[in-house]
Amino acid sequence: MDTVPRAPLARLQQAGKQYGRTRALEQLDLELHAGQVLALLGPNGAGKTTAIGLLLGLHAPDAGTAELFGLPPHSLQARRRTGVMLQTAGIPDTLQVRELVALARSYYPQPRALEECLALAGLQEVQRRRYGQLSGGQQRRVQFAMAVCGRPQLLFLDEPTTGLDIDARQGLWRAIRELAAQGCAVLLTTHYLEEAEALADRVMVIDHGRLLAQGTVEEMRARVSQRRIGCVSVLAPAQVAAWAGVQDARAGEDGRLQVIAAQAEPVVRRLLAEDPSLSELEVRRAGLADAFLALTARSGPPMNAEEAA
Repeated sequence: MDTVPRAPLARLQQAGKQYGRTRALEQLDLELHAGQVLALLGPNGAGKTTAIGLLLGLHAPDAGTAELFGLPPHSLQARRRTGVMLQTAGIPDTLQVRELVALARSYYPQPRALEECLALAGLQEVQRRRYGQLSGGQQRRVQFAMAVCGRPQLLFLDEPTTGLDIDARQGLWRAIRELAAQGCAVLLTTHYLEEAEALADRVMVIDHGRLLAQGTVEEMRARVSQRRIGCVSVLAPAQVAAWAGVQDARAGEDGRLQVIAAQAEPVVRRLLAEDPSLSELEVRRAGLADAFLALTARSGPPMNAEEAA
């Protein structure tokens, strides 16, 4: 029996937004479904913040539509089912972590237990400290706890792990995966492309307000036919960079020779032939970061000096 596809929880349809002479978004389509983590990627000024602002009802589109749960984004019914963690937050410095999360919980009819919120964000050890006494990374974790305390069906995370150390970042990744597994839809923006690679079911790359590409992480990788070759070699990078088929060659921070080539096999054969002492050879395919850089490099210059958010 055929199943009826579920309606998206968040949707932009042909959405456009202009600030003065600057077109921040141009005919952007976006859909986010339950249990999905969608990474919205783009350089500074690409239009990511504008897209989120339209979905949250902070701005109205000049063209097209924005919907949450099939409702206008500013409607109270939609907002009660949504959690938000933006890049900036006006939070009182004098309240304790525990007090802040308890206050945020009080706005929702069926919130998560306070201890569950603290555990999801890894805040148990600092729950009695005042917000103003926390490090930047700890404050981001408080903001995450406040965003998820209402059991949102839809979660907006705008650069959520900025300022977090490796352990804290991994902890937040685990929490995001857990929420998605429970059916929460997550819209993620991040400058850490390894974060998108680790979390996202689907990726959208935008620049200058336009969609450049979208697909799974694997589909995005496949757009770039590159191989990265690393090794310990006596060959000079400048020498290798002149070979046919080599796109770039340089010495890495660890002193290893790093080569980018369209095809690995002929370059590896020549490396081995010209340096019999070569060791620690490693070949890997292009990652999401390579695809992102290739896509945004092709997208052209900004429309004008007043770049969109």
